Amino acid sequence: MAVDKRAVQLTMALSSFLTPFSGSSFNIALPSIAWEYGLSAISMSWASLAYLLSSAMFLIPFGKVADMYGRKKVYLYGIIVFTLASGLLAVYPSGSTIVALRALQGVGSAMIFGTGVAILVSVHGPEERGAVLGVNSAMVYVGLSVGPSLGGFLTTGFGWRSIFLVNVGVGLLIIATTLLKVRDEWAEGATRSFDVRGSAMYSMMLLALMYGMSMLPNEGAYPYVLGGLVLLGAFIYHEMRVENPILDVNLFLSNRAFSFSNLAAFINFSATYAITLLLSMYLQYIKALDAQQAGIVMMASPITQAIISPVAGRLSDSVEPHKIASVGMAVTTLSLLPFLFLGDGTPLTYVAGSLGLLGIGLALFTSPNTNAILGSVERRLYGIASSTVGTMRLTGQMISTGVAMTLFAINLGGNQIVPELYPLLLSSVRTTFTIFFVVCIPGIAASMVKGRLTGNRELKV
Repeated sequence: MAVDKRAVQLTMALSSFLTPFSGSSFNIALPSIAWEYGLSAISMSWASLAYLLSSAMFLIPFGKVADMYGRKKVYLYGIIVFTLASGLLAVYPSGSTIVALRALQGVGSAMIFGTGVAILVSVHGPEERGAVLGVNSAMVYVGLSVGPSLGGFLTTGFGWRSIFLVNVGVGLLIIATTLLKVRDEWAEGATRSFDVRGSAMYSMMLLALMYGMSMLPNEGAYPYVLGGLVLLGAFIYHEMRVENPILDVNLFLSNRAFSFSNLAAFINFSATYAITLLLSMYLQYIKALDAQQAGIVMMASPITQAIISPVAGRLSDSVEPHKIASVGMAVTTLSLLPFLFLGDGTPLTYVAGSLGLLGIGLALFTSPNTNAILGSVERRLYGIASSTVGTMRLTGQMISTGVAMTLFAINLGGNQIVPELYPLLLSSVRTTFTIFFVVCIPGIAASMVKGRLTGNRELKV
């Protein structure tokens, strides 16, 4: 029976919308949540970080499981877990359960991230891949666009819990379309064993590193950071020697396009993800906007991304993807410069214009870079390659949030944000943007590295 490509595209598009919508709407609601529960800036950061951390911890393991036992199956269970966690956040929130339930959302997201893109590329040929990924990326940015505006509207008019009810509604719709319309299954490695030891080492490594970063500059942070680095080395050593690794480290060593394009993705997200958190706090604390007004300003970037991403995706089917991604990385780097000079009197048009330029850069980078990564591996590795792309994204997002959290810890400590601390908050925001700008520069070179696309054409510089 022929695969219903439209049904697959619709289902994946809905989930590509849901997860970024949930994150961006949550970030815009964070100041309201912090006010209700008296959370500090560090606690606010942990509410975002818990989701990213659990997603990253389980993403590669679930990608491997999906390759072995079925991508649709893992994808469906992921949507169910995400929807359940969203429902619990709506009806049973507290200062402590928010972090735990956001972590549960992250587990569901890992199951979605590790399978969604792999399913898409499994049902489309190389000549369609860029266009499909471009449309899928556009849905991500539609979610990012709607999240701040709708999240701000819901938070202002109905309370922040209402944003999770929207997640539940969309999640139930995805479950229904998956069960009724996506009738196929994709499992191309069922005979292979699962690397339990490597999976555990990988997850504990991320947990130790991020928990240690959250404790900086306290001296108690260093054993966790050191332990995380030791686990990282042990994980790489183990993966290079095990028969069926959870992450094929040798793939990074032997495939230039795969390794450097993943590095570029990691750098890109490390330098850009926390912008939403930083500007949400800047606009609502420093500029005294409510959640809805702040959300409208922050729509500038994702709206631009949603418009340009399909064009960039189609273009990467006919032009070397790494060239387009390199231009996108350069524009992204340039767009960070204006944020270094934010102040009390900075016009909102300045902020929106800078976000629009950022959106152009991210749109030109994301889907072409993903096309280059997935085009550099064999079909049987789509699941692990998709998971690796997601891991680079989530790990970069964690680093981005961790940098912001570390600056908050140094400048604000564990104090709740009050007007007397606004100058220190503004200093933290500007310093973080400076670090992001510097980090972004080597990503331009990483995204330019040439390689080979499997099955159709060679990439040239």
